[in-house]
Amino acid sequence: MWKEYLHNISNECQFESPATETEIASIKKELGMDLPNQLEALYNETNGVSGNYGISFVWSTEQVVRENLFLRTLQERQDFMQPVDHFLFFSDAGNGDLFAYVRENDTTWNENIYVWDHEDDSRRPIAPSIETFLKGWITGEISV
Repeated sequence: MWKEYLHNISNECQFESPATETEIASIKKELGMDLPNQLEALYNETNGVSGNYGISFVWSTEQVVRENLFLRTLQERQDFMQPVDHFLFFSDAGNGDLFAYVRENDTTWNENIYVWDHEDDSRRPIAPSIETFLKGWITGEISV
């Protein structure tokens, strides 16, 4: 479903092998949170989505763990940052801003996609779903 959906948006989309159960479990283990259903479904088809010139539309599971752990550590050291432990960052804008899901509580994800502004620590919804986000981001209908 995901590969076909994204390929229909743009021939530029490049896919990886599906994420393994171990790779998906590493997100759950390292970050202490289950994945949103749609993101897990995407990883079951491809472990990341990229475009031309190295653009990353969806990070690999490894990068998700690495970037989220880094941001949590950074937030603990910075007075100006609000907590980010309820965010699951999965992509970047190429300018330092990041895209994420937000947990409403310990077990429920908000399906909206949010953008985190690295300059002022603001967070705002940018799309009502990952499908809408990816289509808009890839086609340029969504920008930051």
